[in-house]
Amino acid sequence: MSSRIRYNPLPQWRLLALGAAIVLIVVAPFLLLRKATLDSRDAWQRVTHTHNVAAAMHALASDVRNLEAGALAIANGVDNESVRARIAESRERIAPTVLEVQRLTRDDADQQVRIGGLQSNIALRAHQAERIVDAGTGASPEAVERLVTDYPIQRLIEEIIAEEQARLESRQARAERIGERATMASWTAMVAQLLLLGGVLWFSARQLGRRMDAERTATRASARAAVVLDTVREPIVLVDGGMRVVMHNAAFAELYGVEEDILDRPLPAIGGGAWEKGEILRRLSDVLTRGRELWDHEQRQLTVDGVERTMLINARRMPLPDSADAVVLVTVSDISLQKASEQRIHELNRQLQGKVEQVSDVNRELEAFSYSVSHDLRAPLRHIAGFGGKLERHLGDAVDDKGRHYLEVMIGSAGRMSALIDDLLVYSRLGRSALRLQLVDMQSLVAETRAMLDANNAADSPGHRIEWRIGPLPVVTGDENMLRQVWLNLLGNAVKYSRGREPAVIEVGCVRDDDGGHRFHVRDNGAGFDMKYADKLFGVFQRLHAADEFPGTGIGLASVRRVLGRHGGRIWAEAAPGEGATFHFILSAAGDAPALAGTPT
Repeated sequence: MSSRIRYNPLPQWRLLALGAAIVLIVVAPFLLLRKATLDSRDAWQRVTHTHNVAAAMHALASDVRNLEAGALAIANGVDNESVRARIAESRERIAPTVLEVQRLTRDDADQQVRIGGLQSNIALRAHQAERIVDAGTGASPEAVERLVTDYPIQRLIEEIIAEEQARLESRQARAERIGERATMASWTAMVAQLLLLGGVLWFSARQLGRRMDAERTATRASARAAVVLDTVREPIVLVDGGMRVVMHNAAFAELYGVEEDILDRPLPAIGGGAWEKGEILRRLSDVLTRGRELWDHEQRQLTVDGVERTMLINARRMPLPDSADAVVLVTVSDISLQKASEQRIHELNRQLQGKVEQVSDVNRELEAFSYSVSHDLRAPLRHIAGFGGKLERHLGDAVDDKGRHYLEVMIGSAGRMSALIDDLLVYSRLGRSALRLQLVDMQSLVAETRAMLDANNAADSPGHRIEWRIGPLPVVTGDENMLRQVWLNLLGNAVKYSRGREPAVIEVGCVRDDDGGHRFHVRDNGAGFDMKYADKLFGVFQRLHAADEFPGTGIGLASVRRVLGRHGGRIWAEAAPGEGATFHFILSAAGDAPALAGTPT
């Protein structure tokens, strides 16, 4: 039995203890050293401050002496550009130097008092020197004497320098003490850190063995994962931010003809240029940098075998467990056969669309021809029927039986032809007019149609009785006028073909289909028909009974099928000779839009 060495992670309390030790031994000495360093830097800054004050005072005294010396030289007749330049330079430096000394000693009130007196004396001596310079050799001995004796500044300068010198000694001593403490803290921190380092090294050596066992376990798991990856038949490749290959499986190598090691090689250099297109590289870069995902991206690739294939590429960003960097997981599917099949289907659809357009053109031509012929035939038929009636009235009793028969046949044929044209116009209009969709109450339409048929029956066949059995009917979405035509034809046929039954029984009902549609039926106990001729029942001018037996034009049921087709429905019939017939038709539920509602058929 094989055993597995497991790496136990560091317990939480040990992590907390290690963190506390780091804080005490590393962070605390760091803070102490930082405090000592800041104190030492502050102390030496104060020492430097004292030297700066002394230097400024010496410079101020020098400038005042230069100004006085220049004035005395001019008073004694030594007046040249060098002397005057020396006086000008000293005059320009005196005021800024005084201000600098005031700034350096602004935190010392006593020094500020001394500097204030010094500034006043310097200003008076400078003014006296200016008067001597302006007077030149004409300066009086009294003015020169006042320049030398009045407004003393040397004592004040010495007092200021002496005060700063006294403070310098204490500041130097303090800086030396702080430096010694900083050195001691540094050595203490170094010793503590060495102890901590030794403890960490011991602890690391202890953990290293466990980690090596864990890495060996992870290596075995990675090897198993690689074997599983190679068994996947879908090509897979991992690329980094530089579009270099990090990992791939055997299917990828087989598809793109990879025979050597391609790790760290650029993806565009693989597969004979299959990945050189800038678009796919840009999309893969977006997946990595922007966190996007690439789904079902189609691309034509010319692979190393010289065959251009259609590839379906998917990619997503994936973090690596052993690295802070992320990679892009790319999967590739060869859909060349599928695309070829789709192309063939598209071509067949295009051809079918062409055939449909041809059929539509033929239908439109037939509609136009039917409409034109119907209108052109109406005038001659009216002339034939009208003049036939006039001829019969004109001849009166002079016409014999044969002639009267001829006139009756002529007038009757013209009437039947006129009715045929009227039905043909209705059929043509049902195919051309646009649907006016609205909610239609089928119960009301059937009641209106029944009332009209009952009135016609009372006038034409007073002794014939019709028994109506009308169930509850729903509200549907459709064109009210067209659906009225459906009920006129279906119920009219039921009355017509049931005239030989006493009483005629006509049943109308509706049931709900599983898909939500409404299935209507109209059943009669009339003549019926042979089901082997059912395929001709809904054709134009198709009749299953002789005209002298049941009059009609053969267009009514064709009109019904056309209306229902435009509403997305369908119709069929069931019958037997002498046993009546049942017509079924289906319409969508109320509120449903019928299929192809705006397209004439």
